[in-house]
Amino acid sequence: MVVTKIEPVQKTRFKVYIEEQFAFALYKGELSRYRIKEGCEIEESVFQKIKTEIVVKRAKLRAMHLLNDMDYTESGLRQKLKQGLCTDDVIDIAMDYVKSFGYIDDYRYAVHFIDRKKESKSRKEIYASLVRKGVPAQQIEQAMEESYDSNGEKEAIRALIAKKRFDFHTADPAQIQKMYAYLARKGFRYDDIRQVVQYYDENT
Repeated sequence: MVVTKIEPVQKTRFKVYIEEQFAFALYKGELSRYRIKEGCEIEESVFQKIKTEIVVKRAKLRAMHLLNDMDYTESGLRQKLKQGLCTDDVIDIAMDYVKSFGYIDDYRYAVHFIDRKKESKSRKEIYASLVRKGVPAQQIEQAMEESYDSNGEKEAIRALIAKKRFDFHTADPAQIQKMYAYLARKGFRYDDIRQVVQYYDENT
């Protein structure tokens, strides 16, 4: 295998291409240690040693460090490792590693996310956010079934009305209609909005 290009990423970090394909990112000292230069031959045993002892180890540590700072979905963590110049095969190994400890669980992530957001956002908004984060639709739906009780989204509607300091007693019809429209744009169902408004005094 021939090292066809070494491309600087940072002052001391470089992308190494083998046979025109990106292989891994190494620091300056690592390039020197393994005598990697453009145009040089690299043996398969050396290539695997670098992958196992440096690249994969670094990806595992990076994944653990990221998860120590905050929760990630599988898709989100994969994206962060990709941004860190890990190749897909290395990311797969790192993901298997953190999953073995139970640190990645998209269903659990969705349940926690819904519990944090359901008092201020509609199901529609929460669903869209979780889809963007890469949580599979089936897991989102299951998490929503677990997280929402028979009261549905009414608590979130009440919280938004309170946050707006909206008073239905002093508001004129145009202002009330505007509040309905605002809540509808947030993704709440008309029936839920109507019921909250109808019984607002009883729940405040």
